[in-house]
Parts: sequence; structure tokens; C-alpha cells
Amino acid sequence: MTILLNPGPVVLSERVRKALTKPDLCHREQEFIDLQNKIKNSLLDVYQLPAEKWAGIVFTGSGTSAMEAMMTSLVPAHGKVLIIENGVYGERLTKIAKIHDIAHVVLHHEWGEEIDLQKLEGELQYHKELSHVAIIHHETTTGRLNNIDAIADLCKKYGNVPLLLDGVSSFAAEEIKFEEWNIAACAATANKCCHGVPGTSFVIANREAMGLMSVTPARTLYLDLVTYLKNQDNNGTPFTQSIQTFYALAEALDELKDKGGWQKRQQQYWKLMNIVRDGLQKLNIKAYYDKEDCSCVLNAFHLPEGITYETLHDKLKAAGFIIYAGQGGFEKSLFRISCMGEISESDMERFVEEMGKIINS
Repeated sequence: MTILLNPGPVVLSERVRKALTKPDLCHREQEFIDLQNKIKNSLLDVYQLPAEKWAGIVFTGSGTSAMEAMMTSLVPAHGKVLIIENGVYGERLTKIAKIHDIAHVVLHHEWGEEIDLQKLEGELQYHKELSHVAIIHHETTTGRLNNIDAIADLCKKYGNVPLLLDGVSSFAAEEIKFEEWNIAACAATANKCCHGVPGTSFVIANREAMGLMSVTPARTLYLDLVTYLKNQDNNGTPFTQSIQTFYALAEALDELKDKGGWQKRQQQYWKLMNIVRDGLQKLNIKAYYDKEDCSCVLNAFHLPEGITYETLHDKLKAAGFIIYAGQGGFEKSLFRISCMGEISESDMERFVEEMGKIINS
């Protein structure tokens, strides 16, 4: 069995894998609507969100489709969004804004940098016309967990600007304070911390924020969240959904609940990640961040001296492990490890052993 240490797709549990073999359904039948409603309710339950204020909007697509749906559906025609970049995915939000001609301002940081709160405060003071601030929660370019507490506090101070949060690599494993952070919407996906399969994504949206968008012309057809919400609230769906991946997500969310929710998942991830961090430290392989600056979901590490990523990847793959490369300018200096999915402590201990064999060979 190959152990996936990449940040999604993940190693599936047997109960999720078996869910993929459930009966075929037509997406216009009541059985599918029951499945869709179960998922919507389970998504809200992850963070104990009341259905009268929040909506789990679920659809077929990747995590990027959720990002794009959130950006195109929540920023009104007269609005302007401040996008905070400190990695690939923050820059992806900017690409989405440019493609759809969404008015925006960019607060750029180098990849991996901590968000400069003084500069953010300056932008919020200067751009009083902002309708939203868009930010990545867990920037998997480097594994940095951005300080949303501090960012949200500044947004409240200057006009109570709501957040569009990319929670693709944090939902179901990191704390997300939907109310306290004044979140208008949070984009996420099934195949990361939820432990589902690729093909289904979702946006947790504030119903009041969505209501304000009902009078704004849609920017897209397939990714218009207003259309999805209207249909799903009325026990329908606007388009054909990926039935089998819905089955898998429903089962994965049940499994998450059975295992203690996001808090227990976070604890489990750190237990596994600490095995990696401590083991690699003994091999003189340093983590890119101190523990307090990174997510439990993924950590980046410096490549061992004298070993290329390609060599490390191929030797680990032969031993049954898939790791992830650094991106852009980090491709020759970093590799990344994620602990999502059905991974055991013994798996991670064996990974460290294999790393030792490679280093000492």
C-alpha cells in the first residue's frame, strides 16, 4: 500500500472506500436529495453552525472551483476585495479576480512571509471602499497558518469588512471562528482534511451575505452560488452532481464526527507530524517553520544536503511513500509532508526510518 503524504488526495479509510460502491442514483430523485441534505447538515455540524444563519453549498468540482465560486459569487458588482498574498494560493485568488474582472487590491508578500499587519492596517485605512478581504487560512505553499485572529480584528476596526476565507487546506482540522472572524464565506473541499475523495467541493456561506448577492447579476453559470443555494434550499440541484463522490463525502463526515470532530483530527495530525518533525530533526533535516507558525495539516522541510527532490521522491516512492515538492523558487530547497488521511503512527515511524536509510546510504 502506498502512503500518500501529499496534501490531497488522501489515503481513504475502508468505510469511505466502500461508500463509493453504493447504488447508482439519478440526481433528480429523492434519494439524492436526501444525500445532499445530509452532507449540507453535516458540513455545518463540523463547526456547530446554525442552519438559519449559515448554508453549506455543495457541488462537483475541485478546491479551486470552490475558491472561484466564492470569489465570483460573494463580491458584488460595486464591491472591491483586498486580496492578501503570501503564497501560490493567495496569488490564485488574484488570478480569479483578474479573469472575472472583479475590482480588487493586492497586499503582496513573498511566499512564506508572515502577514505584515502594519501594512494591512494601512491598506484598510486607505481603501475605505473595500467590501471584502480575501485570505488563505493555511497556505500550503510553505505550510504557514496565517494569523486570521489578527487579520479579522483589523478588518473589524476599519469598517467591519467581512472575510472570504480559503479553508481548502484547513477545514475540519484547524479552528475556524466563523462568527468572530466575520466570515462571509469559506471555501473548502472533500479530499483534504474531510478525508473524502476528489470531485466534490463546498462553500460555507453566511445566508445574509448570500441574500445581498441575489440582486447582483451572476458572473458565472456553473459556479454561481446564489443559484446553488436557491436550488438546494428547495430540495434540488441546478446541475448533475458526482453521486459517488457525494456518497464518499457523506461517509467521511460521519467518520469525522465518530472520531471526535475537528479537534480530535487536529490532535491526531499533530501526533503524526511530531513523529516526522522529531525524527527528521535527528537526521539534521530542519523544518521550514517553528511549530507555532505552521498548520497541523502540512509542514515544509529543507531538502537534505546533497540530495535532490527527484532523488528523494523516487527512493521514497519505491519504499511506499509519496511526498510533495516545493513550489516555484522552493522546488530545489524544500519538500513537503502532509499527515491527512488514513495514516498511522507506525506509518510515520517507518517513513522516518526510510528517510534515515536514504540519508545514510
